[in-house]
Amino acid sequence: MIAVPNRQQQHRQAAERYGRFAEHLCAWRLRFTGHRILHQRLRTPVGEVDILARRGDTLMIVEVKARTSFDAAAFALPPEKQRRLIGVARYLLASPYGRNMRTLRFDVMLVAPMRWPRHIVNAFGTDQIVY
Repeated sequence: MIAVPNRQQQHRQAAERYGRFAEHLCAWRLRFTGHRILHQRLRTPVGEVDILARRGDTLMIVEVKARTSFDAAAFALPPEKQRRLIGVARYLLASPYGRNMRTLRFDVMLVAPMRWPRHIVNAFGTDQIVY
């Protein structure tokens, strides 16, 4: 007997595929604008980073938000996710990724259907991180 996924599973799978596509699209946009992608979907003991990139001596933690509109994507980064990303940043600064980096910033890339991703540079501050 073949198991048929229910609607909720199908919706979750479609959202996962769309999210992965959005991350790849954003990584390519960053490459086109001179950034070096260090890692995609980086899992650490304290959380996950969608894209870890660098340009010069700046290390960027990039969160990708894919929704049906840019407005919906812009409101999809709650404070608890920001706190988790700050914890990941602390972890990464102590790792080889953090060597020789003078600047750390948190960027957000918004993805909506049939549109080129929007890149929000320094979306929230790094004042809670001790270098």
